[in-house]
Amino acid sequence: MIIWIFRVIALVGTPVLTYLTIAKDIKGAALGFFIGLVIIGVEYVFESVSLFSLIISIIGAVVGIIVSKLLDYTVFQIGNDGLNQIWQTYNGIIRYALALLGMIISIRKIPEIDDLDKNILSLGKRSGRNIKVLDLSAIVDGRILDICETHFIAGSVVTPRFVVQELHALAESGEPIARAKGRRGLDILARLQESKEMPFRVIDRDIKELADSSLKVVRIARELGAAVITTDFNINKLAALENLVALNINDLTVALKPVVLPGEDMSVFVMKDGKEKEQGVGYLDDGTMIVVEDGRDFVGKKVDATVQSILQTSQGRIIFVRVKGSRAPGRTQ
Repeated sequence: MIIWIFRVIALVGTPVLTYLTIAKDIKGAALGFFIGLVIIGVEYVFESVSLFSLIISIIGAVVGIIVSKLLDYTVFQIGNDGLNQIWQTYNGIIRYALALLGMIISIRKIPEIDDLDKNILSLGKRSGRNIKVLDLSAIVDGRILDICETHFIAGSVVTPRFVVQELHALAESGEPIARAKGRRGLDILARLQESKEMPFRVIDRDIKELADSSLKVVRIARELGAAVITTDFNINKLAALENLVALNINDLTVALKPVVLPGEDMSVFVMKDGKEKEQGVGYLDDGTMIVVEDGRDFVGKKVDATVQSILQTSQGRIIFVRVKGSRAPGRTQ
């Protein structure tokens, strides 16, 4: 609405101004109306131009003018009268051409600004600094912060800006769970930036022709020669197809589960009754269920037990133990 107010001012106010200041006749008003149309036309053209492109074009024009000044000084230092005469004749058009050329070159080179991140990061990779690309699932998961602080990951960690924008969208979502995930992800990124243990940065890199963010992350990782950190099984598969290394945090969690063998002793806190008679149930720190035979009488207590067997299921492992000193089935004292 406000833009139309300014347009009306340009069409009405400019003719009034030229009528009062230039010529108090129809020609003065017509001149003002024409100037108002030019103003609106320029505004309409620049409406589709981003502010970043406009700033870059102005910088390019300034650089072109500076180059023309340097050429002025160079021609003056040569001291050739004939060259000076030619230069003075064409000086105006040369400055115009260099300023316009600076604008055009700067606008044409804007897409290569994104490649600066790639070149800088690739240089870091060649010097031995490994790069890891964080996807949305790994950021929302949150465990990446602890992994970085414990130095299990070497090199630097990056995430594309479109992933940050997705987190902002989640944080603004009307769904409570999605909003909580988005805010948690933004908090994780803020803490990663503050962390001194691991270099982290957000890169201005995008793949416009791809709509799926998972495909974008994998493609960017391939271009950077980096590994992908994720918790998404599908990205694991995509990375494998692209011959990339995918560091799945869930796989790391599984690999770090405590290894126990039948016959080993362990301490177990019996939390509750089991499904079967006389059974108690406890858990390891990673959530692995421990079924304690003859453990019902020890609910709420910590006992020493011996591993009897291990059952692997689709949901995880179940460890069966027996309290040390208790009677085994089929035995009599």
